[in-house]
Amino acid sequence: MENKYQKIYDRSIQAPQDFWSEVAKDVFWYKQPTKILNSDNPPFYKWFEDGVTNTCYNAVDLHVKNGNGEKIAIIYDSPITNSKEKITYSQLKDRVSIFAGALKEQNINKGDRAIIYMPMIPEAVIAMLACARIGAIHSVVFGGFAANELASRIDDSKAKIILSASCGYEPGRTIEYKPLLKKAVEIANHKPDKCIIYQRKDFKIELDTKNEIDWNDAIKDAKPVECVEMNANDYAYILYTSGTTGTPKGIVRDIGGHIVALKWTMKNVYNINPDDVWWSASDIGWIVGHSYIVYAPLFHGCTTILFEGKPVGTPDAGVFWRIISEHKVKSLFTAPTAFRAIKKEDPNGNFFKKYDLSSFESLFLAGERADPDTIKWAESLLKVPVIDHWWQTETSWAISANCAGLGLSKIKYGSACKPVPGYDVKIVKSNGEEAKPNEMGDVVVKLPLPPGTFPTLWNANQKYKDNYMSTYPGYYQTYDAGHIDEDGYVWIMSRTDDIINVAGHRLSTGAMEEVLSEHKDVAECAVLGISDKLKGQLPIGLLILKAGVKKKHDEISKECIQMIREKVGPVAAFKTAMVIKRLPKTRSGKILRGTIKKIADGEIYKIPPTIDDPTILEEIKEDLRKHNILK
Repeated sequence: MENKYQKIYDRSIQAPQDFWSEVAKDVFWYKQPTKILNSDNPPFYKWFEDGVTNTCYNAVDLHVKNGNGEKIAIIYDSPITNSKEKITYSQLKDRVSIFAGALKEQNINKGDRAIIYMPMIPEAVIAMLACARIGAIHSVVFGGFAANELASRIDDSKAKIILSASCGYEPGRTIEYKPLLKKAVEIANHKPDKCIIYQRKDFKIELDTKNEIDWNDAIKDAKPVECVEMNANDYAYILYTSGTTGTPKGIVRDIGGHIVALKWTMKNVYNINPDDVWWSASDIGWIVGHSYIVYAPLFHGCTTILFEGKPVGTPDAGVFWRIISEHKVKSLFTAPTAFRAIKKEDPNGNFFKKYDLSSFESLFLAGERADPDTIKWAESLLKVPVIDHWWQTETSWAISANCAGLGLSKIKYGSACKPVPGYDVKIVKSNGEEAKPNEMGDVVVKLPLPPGTFPTLWNANQKYKDNYMSTYPGYYQTYDAGHIDEDGYVWIMSRTDDIINVAGHRLSTGAMEEVLSEHKDVAECAVLGISDKLKGQLPIGLLILKAGVKKKHDEISKECIQMIREKVGPVAAFKTAMVIKRLPKTRSGKILRGTIKKIADGEIYKIPPTIDDPTILEEIKEDLRKHNILK
């Protein structure tokens, strides 16, 4: 099967236009494209330039037209509100076309921007698809995001309408959206015309009659509308990268390439067929939610799960197993941090033993580097392939993966396997030379990027060129560092800014984290470089222990320091490993290493808008002080 992958990969690189022209035939077009790639103005490449299609038609109407209207499109499962709902493709078409009509009644038309600020409920997906139906450009902002961040996105997108809800739910707390919305609109220079608010059953709020409309009132007299014909290079959405400061960076997705690439990935990367149940445990506010909760599975015509909950605490560390068992999920895609949380709460897999997971075939991890220990733990529990793969908000689909639909390659722990067809991945050293096998450098992708990636930034062509395409001309700079081994496997070791310089030696914090995570008592860890007058930088390790560990913390720290000494070497100068209660993370599960570093170095830091719980930063500060690390 390895030969199948290699044959397809080689064709995608050697004859990209022929390859993607063939793939594009699997998509519905009002007008088939004849111009497959326009390379006249690099780095601004255009795929399927003269094609005409519609995102919503491909995600919904096409399946109804093909006689699959009674198939389940969405399974909504909310342990946090104890509610469930199954929506067929026919029902989804009805609800989307009515809400699209409601948007038309509010004078939202092709090219207008709509901000979607909603929790994980079916109406959020309906809002996205309704925008796509009429050619409006949606910009989903994670529900409960800080008011000033929401305001910056309103200003940058010049949104004409906001689609929201009365609240979102987290374990043990309700996040009221109205105060955040109100403040955001007050701060914003640009004022949206209207706001449509979905009232959640147990949390109804009073609406401002001037510019706020109840969702049910908006759809009451609305007439269903058909899909609008869209050019392949029109924009489907803007997604602002999380954690931005100042002017946010709006990643845009063009319609034609987005449909072609994402539909192709469901079978080829994930081995999902239209009759399968697929689950991506993310949030629609992030790129994984856009691509693999909503668009790719619906383009492919399979069943997608919309989950409102957490891997632990809703109600326990067995909720993932319950959902897989109950809904007969074939494959799950989530972040490594979710599995580390489950491993921490239930290291022996006691909850797992309660459920029948006979339908389950594979687990995919992405969003951050999956440490080998977590992968091995998941493998031993699940007895299925656990596949780490690598991609970014900018690309919208995997750059490097073990393509399950093309025949699984041998798994190498710590590697994101091989480049996915369409991506010509290279490792470049700081002097611009291509690295030798196993030599560390910047990970780049040769232009043009494949369809479905980002053709530019919203209203910021120059920023697109300067930020991504200038350091290594002819290549997209990923801002990840790593190496490619002698077998062509890609190893993503860290973000470029996570490479630390210890007395002139460039070392990967990711490689050190990999070692620490092998300690039998460590559930999760982070390594960061703090400034040091003598050596430039020194690594410190932050350790989260598994539940129920009785051993003394000092003992565990000494063992971890010794492990780094043995496996990375004395050159790492690794002398501090401290046990802490929890790590500060974004809501999508990424550890805020940069913020911790600033705290340790005594630098001014801004509380990131994406942080899950800001109180952790004070805990971290206290831990660093106790270990005499705080500058």
